[in-house]
Amino acid sequence: MSSSSKMPLIASSGSSRSGLYRVAIVGASTLKGKEVAEVLADRSFPSLDVKLLDDDESLGQLKPVGDEISFIQGVNSEQFDKIDFTFFAASSEFTRSIWKRVRAAGSAIVDLSYALEDEPDALVRSPWIERQLALARPLDLQPGPSVAAHPASVVLALLLLRAQRAAKLLRVTATVFEPVSEHGQKGMDELHEQTVNLLSFQQLPKNIFDTQVAFNMVSRYGEQSVPPLATIEKRVLKHYQRIGGKNVVLPSLLLVQAPIFHGHAFAIHIEMEQPADIAELTEVLSGDHVTIVPGAEEAPSNVNAAGQGDILLSLLADANHPNSVWLWAASDNLRIAAITAVECAEAMAASRPRGKIQ
Repeated sequence: MSSSSKMPLIASSGSSRSGLYRVAIVGASTLKGKEVAEVLADRSFPSLDVKLLDDDESLGQLKPVGDEISFIQGVNSEQFDKIDFTFFAASSEFTRSIWKRVRAAGSAIVDLSYALEDEPDALVRSPWIERQLALARPLDLQPGPSVAAHPASVVLALLLLRAQRAAKLLRVTATVFEPVSEHGQKGMDELHEQTVNLLSFQQLPKNIFDTQVAFNMVSRYGEQSVPPLATIEKRVLKHYQRIGGKNVVLPSLLLVQAPIFHGHAFAIHIEMEQPADIAELTEVLSGDHVTIVPGAEEAPSNVNAAGQGDILLSLLADANHPNSVWLWAASDNLRIAAITAVECAEAMAASRPRGKIQ
C-alpha cells in the first residue's frame, strides 16, 4: 500500500486487532489534556497504553491515568510510532507544527486546540448533536482529523435543536459568559493574580487578556490579547452551524468574558411562533446530557456545574412577551470539551476494521 498524506487505515502496532488502542495526549499537562485523560479513564476507553506528551517545562511530571501513574514525556516524531489515536490539547500553534507528522506516522487525530478546524479534510464534530439529529456518519476508511466542537457551540446546538421540536423559533438571542479556563492555565493564573493585586492595590498583570478581568465583565479584550474575544465568538457560531446543520436557527450571540475560573453560563432568550408552553418545553429539552433544575432548587451555576458532564438548565417565562421564554444554563466547559473529544475517538474506533490492511 503506497504512502499517503492521510492517516493509514490501521496502525501497525497490532493493538487494534486485540480491541485495544495506543493513545497519546499532546498537551497532557494543560487543563484540557488533564480532562481528556480523566474522561478516557471514566469511559473505559479501550486503550492498551496512554502516552502523556508535552513541552520541556512539564517533562517528568507524574500524572494519574485511570488507576495508574504515568509521567509526561517530550514530544518528538518517534513518540507517535504505533500510536492509534492522538488528542491535541496543546496550543493551536504547536498543533499546526506537528500534526501532519503525527498523521503520517499512522495516528487518527482528535483536535481540541481548534488549529485544524479549517483544514480541507477535517470535520468539526459533536457526537451529542449527531445523535440528536440521528446522523449516521459514513464509514471513512481514511478519515481526516476530527475537531472537537467548541463546548459553547455544543450546548447551544443541543438546546435549540430540542426547543425547535416544541414550536417554530422566530428569534434567538444568546449571551454566553466565558470562563478564563478557556485560555488554559495561564488565563487561570492571570485572573488569580489580578484578584490578589487588586486587593493589595498593586499593578495588574495583563499578559493574556490585556485588560482587567478580575471583578469585571468585558465584551472585548485589550488590543494585545490573542486571540481576541470576537474571534472566539465567531468560532462558537461557526462550530454551531457546522454541527447543527442548515435547519437550526442561527442565534444572535454575544460572548462576555466573566471573572470566573471554570464553567460556561448561558442566558438564552427564545421567541416562538406561538405562546410559550413551559411544561412542553421542559419535556422536549430534558433528556440525555441535560438536567432540568426545578425552580425550588438551587439555580444552575458554573459552580454547581463543575465536574458534571450534563448541562444544567432552568426555564423562566418572559412576563412581557407570552411567546418568549428564557433559558438559563450552566455547563463545565472543560468536561464537555473532553467528552466530545473522547466520543469522537470512540466513533472513529468503532469504524476502524480489525486487522492490518495489506
